[in-house]
Amino acid sequence: MNDAAPGNHGAPSRRSVLRSTAGVAGAAGLGLGATSGAAAADGPAGAPAPPRQGRTMADVPFERRSTVRVGIIGLGNRGGSMIDLFLALPWVRVVAVCDPVRAKAEGASAKVVKAGQPSPAVYTAGEDDYANLCGRGDVDFVYVATPWDSHFEMARAAMLGGKHVGVECPVAMRLDELWALVDLSERTRRHCMQLENCCYGRNEMRVLRMAHAGVFGELLHGAGAYNHDLRELMFSPTYYEGPWRRLWHTRLRGDLYPNHGFGPVATYMDVNRGDRAVSISSFGTPALGLAEYREAHMPPGDPSWKETYVSSDRTVSMVRTAKGRVIRLEHDVSTPHPYSRINSLGGTKGVFEDYPARIYVEPDHKGHQWGDFSAYAAEFDHWLWKEHANPPGGHGGMDYIMVFRLMQCMRLGLVPDFDVYDAATWTAPVPLSHASLRAKGAPQQIPDFTRGEWRKPRSGLDSVKPG
Repeated sequence: MNDAAPGNHGAPSRRSVLRSTAGVAGAAGLGLGATSGAAAADGPAGAPAPPRQGRTMADVPFERRSTVRVGIIGLGNRGGSMIDLFLALPWVRVVAVCDPVRAKAEGASAKVVKAGQPSPAVYTAGEDDYANLCGRGDVDFVYVATPWDSHFEMARAAMLGGKHVGVECPVAMRLDELWALVDLSERTRRHCMQLENCCYGRNEMRVLRMAHAGVFGELLHGAGAYNHDLRELMFSPTYYEGPWRRLWHTRLRGDLYPNHGFGPVATYMDVNRGDRAVSISSFGTPALGLAEYREAHMPPGDPSWKETYVSSDRTVSMVRTAKGRVIRLEHDVSTPHPYSRINSLGGTKGVFEDYPARIYVEPDHKGHQWGDFSAYAAEFDHWLWKEHANPPGGHGGMDYIMVFRLMQCMRLGLVPDFDVYDAATWTAPVPLSHASLRAKGAPQQIPDFTRGEWRKPRSGLDSVKPG
């Protein structure tokens, strides 16, 4: 989640987000206009992708460096905790922090000093001060953990400032913004990455290695989700700084947060590395959950009573790939439901399903009963989890594994595990599911952000331990 506060320029500011109370963004507002070249998809029924403005970023390594210098934008719930993981790595220095809430920036600065590093530069002079951080000459990597509407402008500023950038989910909210990030990454030769921590979960990385080893046979289908009851947090006056996350439910009808479900399944299927996502069809329920929660819990006169919620309580999307595989995505943060990312993968030899983790594969299955997934740990756990058996940090350690691996790639000059094409693909369901719902489930083409590079098998998350 992205819980800090900085705003942006160009895209709607944090102030405008907090003032907005209703309205659904139309197709043109999402960069989906029929005349927009950025919205075109490379496929049988679509126009060619817009011409490449630079060179591909596929398989482009970082520059090798002995120390990775990091600037952090956004120091709320997410950024304020992730800074601890950067500080846990001896070859990483946090040289600058930014948040318009001075107390948060000063608290982060104190953490840096307590970790034995020099006091970082602090940027707190309003919503646009992040641009000054991005312009520094002593920052190699910018980490963005702010409300969603600011992600695009901050990633853009970082790359224009010559920095590699990692952004919390989702990387942008419009299709034209996704294309702009792809083009800018290629022009500036800076990596722009979606920091999808769920790809680094222990179960996810084990399934990835099993899939690539052929345990599931030829892959056929997968499923991922973000089903998480967030009603109490979205109406909390303190958890998020302002109602920015809840207000997205007044604007878009579709899947607002597809990355946690889509990212891992895409890595299993080598999407953008031998296969690609070509279309999405989305269907949704009525939007009732948030209004019912407000009725039961919010006092008269609360600003939320001016809001009209339009985002489907449960969105179900079907993604089709070039190889004919299907990926089911779900999103539900507005109704009672235990936390689940579904995380399922099936092929001609069997299937894995998570929550709880269980497996059924040939020739191991017996009596038509689910098998013990932990039995595959010794053979198939990723080397990152073997090397860091008890990682620190949140979300079961996946946050630390992600930060460690990214910083390792930067220090050693390796190709990152995922790139701007993955960021754009994993986020494309945000605007496209909305468009599909408005068109009563009609398929929407997912652009080929790689412009044909997806046909070439290449490295990804299933990495080899560096020597």
